[in-house]
Amino acid sequence: MVITMSLSASAREVSEVIARIRSMGYDVHLSDDKGCTVIGAIGNGRPLDSKQFASLPGVQDVTQSKHPYKIASRDYHPDDIIIPLSGTQVGGPNLTLIAGPCSVESREQTIEIAHAVKEAGATALRGGAFKPRSSPYSFQGMGEEGLKHLAAAREATGLPIVTEVMESQLVPLVCQYADVLQIGTRNMQNYALLHAVGESQYPVLLKRGMSSTIEEWLMSAEYILSHGNMRVMLCERGIRTFETYTRNTFDINAIPVLKHISPLPVIADPSHAVGKSEYVESVSLAAIAAGADGLILEVHADPEHAASDGRQSLRPEQFAALVEKLRQLAPVVGKRVAEPVRAQGSGVRG
Repeated sequence: MVITMSLSASAREVSEVIARIRSMGYDVHLSDDKGCTVIGAIGNGRPLDSKQFASLPGVQDVTQSKHPYKIASRDYHPDDIIIPLSGTQVGGPNLTLIAGPCSVESREQTIEIAHAVKEAGATALRGGAFKPRSSPYSFQGMGEEGLKHLAAAREATGLPIVTEVMESQLVPLVCQYADVLQIGTRNMQNYALLHAVGESQYPVLLKRGMSSTIEEWLMSAEYILSHGNMRVMLCERGIRTFETYTRNTFDINAIPVLKHISPLPVIADPSHAVGKSEYVESVSLAAIAAGADGLILEVHADPEHAASDGRQSLRPEQFAALVEKLRQLAPVVGKRVAEPVRAQGSGVRG
């Protein structure tokens, strides 16, 4: 249930509504809608009687949520959520461009590609220090050493860092280096990890599970949001279907659906969706035309010799050409390519 208080509601009236909700065994989540306090009753699955709240002093409106996810719904938060990130923001009119290698391979490689993608127009650097792989014999990442290389790249360029965390126990370590915690497709329903990143209060990039429905995806986001961490970005990265000509099937339908039902920013991952670099540009443009708030793309200076996912990685010059096309497309859909952040010296986290 969602209770919207009137603009004139006093602090005491808000507190009395909250106390009544909690007395019935429900948790409370607060937000703001154009100056009005919005109270979400998050509970045990049993619906509350809206009539007993509608007559309380200061209450303007009471609605029952139509969805099993509450905080991730526009019923609870009607306006788009905009996430501040190291001098820029995700959502709103800006297109966020996150680019970099699939895996961190060395300090030199990471800093070199960070400079290249920033010069082309990227607003954040991606790179995997911990790599969940289908085969135990594939490259698993450099671990904390890789995180240190990412931090060095942030120091050199000012670009905030997006990197994956795979286990709840690793969240404190990754938070020492990262600006955005990425939850990979294989961990979308790792509930202990979702609780941990929610508690961290760090921005989270939540990738869709490879066989997950939109509702399952939003319910995973709800785990993070339930800790009061509203800085969640949803990442469409393709789903598993019968088609074999691409790595996955990019669900472009999901973008307008999510923008309609949820206030959370939506980031598209064409690299993992198609798995072949020659298709990345077309799917990137399509995602922005469909309403995505940004892209996360794999960029590598030498894809043929990349430690992982070289086949889907753009070269820096290909990424730069794509950004120029995005600059032309963005105004058509009411967006703009966000300007890259300036080097901060010590790297400022969002």
